[in-house]
Amino acid sequence: MDLKNAPWLRARLRPKMAKRLAALVLSILVMGFCVAVFKLIAVGTDPCSCMNLGISGRLGISFGTWQLTLNVAMLLVVLRFAPELISAGTLVNMIFVGYIADFFIHVLGGLMPEAGLTLAMRALIFVPVIAAFLLAASVYMTVDLGCAPYDALPLIIAAHTKRLSYRTIRMIWDLSALSIGFVLGATVGIATVITGFCIGPAITAVGARLKGVFEDV
Repeated sequence: MDLKNAPWLRARLRPKMAKRLAALVLSILVMGFCVAVFKLIAVGTDPCSCMNLGISGRLGISFGTWQLTLNVAMLLVVLRFAPELISAGTLVNMIFVGYIADFFIHVLGGLMPEAGLTLAMRALIFVPVIAAFLLAASVYMTVDLGCAPYDALPLIIAAHTKRLSYRTIRMIWDLSALSIGFVLGATVGIATVITGFCIGPAITAVGARLKGVFEDV
């Protein structure tokens, strides 16, 4: 058996691991913080968070607990069909983003009550936070330490489906998540639209600029 190609060792073999891990941890912290702010100012979230906020609200459990539960279920499928997509970043994302968001919702909830925020105040908060979210999500993808289970499943479906492209499958996947979240009471708003349309270009731009930071060039 070639251990160098084992999926569970892939993260250890990446160049400049110290920088990658530091960037991974920071990006996860920022994404959790941003999801919390999006919820508190009621501007919507990314499709996955929207679905999980809706489901966790109906079940009466914390966002972090439900997100971890669903991620574990999704991870089992990914391990069966595409274990090469799993690495350190996968586990850090699926375990911590939800609980970090829960923490900041608790801490910031009294500082920015939804009913007390004017439209101008929401805009002032929203602009830097959406920029931070897009940057953090782009860094998370650029460090290349694994794929979140939610993002891995459309890749697996596309690999086993010849009639539909990955782009089409991903659109259906995200729209389904949004629909579930919306029906269950989660907010769908401007943050939802911006994350949906801008995350791809942001990853491309950030990846090009940070190539030398995380790769041996």
